[in-house]
Amino acid sequence: MTRDRWEAVVMGGSAGSLEALTAILPDLPENFPLPILAVVHLPADKKSMLPEVLRCKCRLRVCEAQDKEPIQPGTVYFAPPDYHLLVECDRHIALSYDEPLRFSRPSIDVLFESAADVYGESLVGVVLSGANSDGANGLATVLAGGGVGVVQSPGQAYSTAMPLAALEKCPTAEVMVPGEIAGYLKGLCNCDR
Repeated sequence: MTRDRWEAVVMGGSAGSLEALTAILPDLPENFPLPILAVVHLPADKKSMLPEVLRCKCRLRVCEAQDKEPIQPGTVYFAPPDYHLLVECDRHIALSYDEPLRFSRPSIDVLFESAADVYGESLVGVVLSGANSDGANGLATVLAGGGVGVVQSPGQAYSTAMPLAALEKCPTAEVMVPGEIAGYLKGLCNCDR
């Protein structure tokens, strides 16, 4: 698979995913060419500190997603609290206040499914530690569209429900610990540390 095949990475997690993200994102080099769109379940009534926490650790640009913003390579976009994060067909971000899905807004499934519609076989989906089944259907959509799926090893996850649900729905997904996920993403893009 060539570097040019891949266009985007989507990631999702809940309880315990900050630890995984802290192992993955800082290990990506500044020449990492793909945008990364991420959903982490957070309290709806509090400002997210994720971009600030990770910005000082990462070589990539890290930000909170803004509605109608064009998706840029080498940038990590986090869904803001209480908004679904979607990818529009013109490769811009859309934020939605639609109903929660599986009690979650933002929803991992909503992000993965909208991104799969746009990127198809050029998409990489990553499901991390979490306490519910959000992400399993979305990862199945990524795989059905010809993309690849990665699931954090349940044995290394703080909360196993999300990885286990993803693997039950997507048994062909790759299973990795967070440090391996970063290496895998770099290998897909042939980019150096």
